[in-house]
Formats: sequence, C-alpha cells, structure tokens
Amino acid sequence: MAKKATEDWDGGLFDCFEDTKTCCYGFWCCPCMACTVSNRFGECYCLPLCDICSPAAFVSCGVPLFAPPVTLGLRAAIRNKYNIKGSVCKDILASCFCMWCTWCQMHRELRHQKKEPTVINVQTNTTVNMQPAPVMMMMQQAPPAVTQQVVIH
Repeated sequence: MAKKATEDWDGGLFDCFEDTKTCCYGFWCCPCMACTVSNRFGECYCLPLCDICSPAAFVSCGVPLFAPPVTLGLRAAIRNKYNIKGSVCKDILASCFCMWCTWCQMHRELRHQKKEPTVINVQTNTTVNMQPAPVMMMMQQAPPAVTQQVVIH
C-alpha cells in the first residue's frame, strides 16, 4: 500500500487574520473552543480542561515547566490522522509557547478536513424470471431500476 503524501496544516500557527471567526472565538473563549475541538475530533468534550489544572499539579511536584498534555496530544493526533507534516518536537514547541494559537490552528484544520460528503448513485437492475401463465403468454416487462444513494464521509 502506498503511503499518502504529507501535507501542510491548512493554516499557519499565526494565521489569525486569515480566519477572524476562529481567532475571535479563541480569543474571547479559548476554553470553549478547545472543548469544541476535542469533541469534533472524537474525544471527551471536557478533556482540554485538564490543561487548566495541569500547571498547579506540576508546580506542586516541583516541575516549573511543562508541556500541556491535552494540547500536545490532540495536536499530534490530528497531525497523524490527516498526515500533516511536522514532528513531536514542533508540537511541543507550539503547545508550550503558543497554546491558544495551537488550538486555533487545530480548529481551522478540523473545519478544513470536514468536507462535504461525496454522494455516489448506485443503480441496481433487478431481473425477475417468471414462468409464463399456463393459458396465455403475457408480455414480460423489466421492473424499474432501483436507485440507492451511498454517502461516504
């Protein structure tokens, strides 16, 4: 099986003015946007709230710096799922030094990946074999073609 070519993120980390709707949403309520991104990706809606509690837990253990685990994990998962160029090292840097921009970038990417479903029309011709009536022959008509729609996401 041939490996799909890697792609870049739909938008750069600092492309805030390219999509003002996402960035305004992220600026005014980043925890809400982070929870939305987590939910759209199929994870628990409240998972990003762990990043809010993480600094207190790490500082109480004596660790002054940390990478936000949920932000880092979701960014790496989105990058791997959609075959986006990058590395764990770049994910750590983006998550640590510009967490809100990282959430905005992931939000834009999920919106970009959510494309309209492809509709495929499938026609099935059904042939019915019938025995002729014993007294007279009836002209046999083919039944109408059955049309089905299959939606691929």
